[in-house]
Amino acid sequence: MAQETEHSAVKRVRSELERHGVATEIRHLADTARTAIDAANVLAVEVGQIASSIVFKIDTPFGEQPLLVVTSGRHRVDTELVAKEIGVAKLGRADADFVRAWSGFAIGGVSPIGWLHDGEVFQPQTIVDTALSEYEVVWGACGHTHVVCSLTFQSLLEITAGTALAVAAD
Repeated sequence: MAQETEHSAVKRVRSELERHGVATEIRHLADTARTAIDAANVLAVEVGQIASSIVFKIDTPFGEQPLLVVTSGRHRVDTELVAKEIGVAKLGRADADFVRAWSGFAIGGVSPIGWLHDGEVFQPQTIVDTALSEYEVVWGACGHTHVVCSLTFQSLLEITAGTALAVAAD
């Protein structure tokens, strides 16, 4: 087993997958999977099968909070549409420090689950792109830029307590 699959963040994600009873394949990649195109090329799958975890900032009565949008790698998130759908004025782009502070992951390795904030496992408000439902299997980061795991659209919705939404710009 490659060293990256024993990384604490990967172990945390694996533990959450097991806790939810999700059958998955965890793969170590020789090359980085920092972008959807990189991951699709390495996995030899369509770029649309890559479940990219994009973190945004939203203003709430409790201050800035993260919003996780798990989107198909084949398109970009329409931030105005998503903001309107969830009832906020706008989605702000999260920088690397914000992402790590809220999730415990580095950008490029952000998993949809297994977030760690202030020492506690944390699940942010999550939107799951309906475009991912077009594929039997999708692949998402598993806590490290060289580790991915397979999931289904339904399992993504269940393990994240996510809301299904078409997020692509027209």
